[in-house]
Amino acid sequence: MRGIAVFAALAAIVLCAGCANRPAQGVLIPMKEQVAGTTQVPILVATTRKKSVEDPGEMFGGDRADAMSYAAITVSIPPDADRKIGHVQWPDALPGDPKRNFMTVSADYIDQKAFAASIAATARRTGHPRVLIFVHGFNNRFDDAVYRFAQIAHDSKAEAVPVLFTWPSRGDVRLRSYTYDRESANYSRDALEELIDQIAAYPQVKEISVLAHSMGNWVTLEALRGRSLRRMARPNADKVKQAMLVAPDVDVDVFRATIRRMGPNRPKMLLFASQDDGALSLSKEIWGGVDRIGEVGATEPYRTQLEGERIAVFDLTPLKTVGSNAHSRAFDDITQVLAMVRERNAQQRNQVARSQPAPPATAPSQTETVALRD
Repeated sequence: MRGIAVFAALAAIVLCAGCANRPAQGVLIPMKEQVAGTTQVPILVATTRKKSVEDPGEMFGGDRADAMSYAAITVSIPPDADRKIGHVQWPDALPGDPKRNFMTVSADYIDQKAFAASIAATARRTGHPRVLIFVHGFNNRFDDAVYRFAQIAHDSKAEAVPVLFTWPSRGDVRLRSYTYDRESANYSRDALEELIDQIAAYPQVKEISVLAHSMGNWVTLEALRGRSLRRMARPNADKVKQAMLVAPDVDVDVFRATIRRMGPNRPKMLLFASQDDGALSLSKEIWGGVDRIGEVGATEPYRTQLEGERIAVFDLTPLKTVGSNAHSRAFDDITQVLAMVRERNAQQRNQVARSQPAPPATAPSQTETVALRD
């Protein structure tokens, strides 16, 4: 009975993430006309989900596929003046209002060749030879993952080609769905590793970042671990430069062992943790009382140990507000989180500059002399 009560509490927390009132079907059916003032965000998709045969507005369901599938989706986002930055504004009912709601502009199945061509074309058109791969967490339907990533890509102003890797989450919070999701994450780790290799092989792509949330961190860490072990025999520069780990639902001991096993051939890692993350606190109970790194990573002794492993730790607990959801805080409060990252990067640059030897003294130029006199 205690296990059922714990999971009921977990369900209540997860359902508060902002999509409890969204339509049950049809969200990904494209609207017929575009509206001035909205922003269109193109998302490329690679997934281990099976195609949906029942709901044309779902595209992919929660069942596991034997092979990777691909899609291209464009999401319309309302003007910033008509929405809360950091949040997905679902329509209460379809078709919705594009001036107030996230809506779908286009949604197409594509093959691997078209997927590769789209990445190359987007990189050339935008001048950004970077790719951002997003890996969602537990309790995410396909449309949940698409709309959330569109919000992240838009609000972060990411100068990268957005690629969603979505694994077969059932999209509900029953206990058996939680365990199914965990096994689906395990099922998908090789596919994510192959996707990263695939994108890294594209000559138009110079840099890859991975952004993972909650249970999606398990898939991500396993994929990155596999790549690091393979690269030990050929330690050339890798295109995967950065992994951003948001609220990882990962056993703290397993996390540290995985990081150590990766060795030096791993990307720069950023950990975003919240000490008041109720979802991870309850996950801890489900997994035998072992701390989850996304809840305790910013506390001692973990923080010092992680920093010693060259992992940048960001404590999001101070961003707590009444009614906020700690598990999705990094996305809901994305403006403040980005400011924290920029501040830390600036501090690191200053530290590097101070450690460099001073340049030889030279006579000031005429312009510099005037400035000094002034």
